[in-house]
Amino acid sequence: MTAELRAGLIGLGSMGRHHARVLAGLDDVQLVGVVDPMGDKNGLAQGAPVLSTVEELIALGVDYAVVACPTALHEEVGLQLAEAGVCALIEKPVADTVEGARRLVDAFESRGLVAGVGHIERCNPALRSMRSRLEAGELGEVFQVVTRRQGPFPHRIADVGVVKDLATHDIDLTGWVTGQVYTSISAHTVSKSGRPHEDMVSAVGRLSDGTMVNHLVNWLSPLKERFTSVTGERGTFIADTLTADLTFHSNAAVATEWEALQAFRGVSEGDMIRYAIAKREPLLVEHELFRDAVRGSEKDICTLQEGLRTVEVAAAVLESAKTGRTVTTSVGEPTTHGT
Repeated sequence: MTAELRAGLIGLGSMGRHHARVLAGLDDVQLVGVVDPMGDKNGLAQGAPVLSTVEELIALGVDYAVVACPTALHEEVGLQLAEAGVCALIEKPVADTVEGARRLVDAFESRGLVAGVGHIERCNPALRSMRSRLEAGELGEVFQVVTRRQGPFPHRIADVGVVKDLATHDIDLTGWVTGQVYTSISAHTVSKSGRPHEDMVSAVGRLSDGTMVNHLVNWLSPLKERFTSVTGERGTFIADTLTADLTFHSNAAVATEWEALQAFRGVSEGDMIRYAIAKREPLLVEHELFRDAVRGSEKDICTLQEGLRTVEVAAAVLESAKTGRTVTTSVGEPTTHGT
């Protein structure tokens, strides 16, 4: 496929407006139409025609579409696109239920269509660098992944709680950087803002290689924080995805003559390195990868299958918080057991 790709966008909300901007300037792509029943009062469509329905967009003839409407509509819109033979990049989470995510996987895979999920943290420079370093074995055996994702309530959210909106970022990036899958999760949630959904979650889990994971996510903090640390036998990587900085804190390799420290059998503080890494806009990188995947290149996009696994783990988090039990995640439905 060498001709310019024709792309569409569904939704001009808080994320849709950014997708419109990137699509309008993306090489070898033409933004041919935007769907939003509310219109484009703020001129966010970058000059593309604004349509009322997905059917109108499909009628224009598009190679792929970006789905940035509310999460509750992802399944309905995605199935329409699949039925019409249109590839799709669906904002995260891929669907608001496990069953809906599975139906989307079946719809696109059965037709041989390229489809992905917009887990934007995979395109953050700090996490991409961390992942390549972990794959190269720079940390040795991985022991633990810790994430903190905190900040004020985002008024753009109306249909899901903090687990599906924010914690799905951490669930996906943890599996992605380590190359492992979750085997169990235990969580607690609270709702303090008067909304029907949870606005804080604390979760502890285990990955398939035995790595421990800890996630703290909330909409109740005046401090905005995006923190990911991975600790292993040679030290700790720390990524700040707000600034796209990656640092490495190594275990000390220098012998000490201080008797009190010699008696300590664990590790001690060594050198700290802050890596110089190229910092390209994550959303642009995400679009470039998906564009090339639609063209037939083997690119590292988040597949619908991976998006489904993230929704399954998110469902397990909510199930654990509801039942007070650890939930074992597997290929099929999560199962609960006493802790």
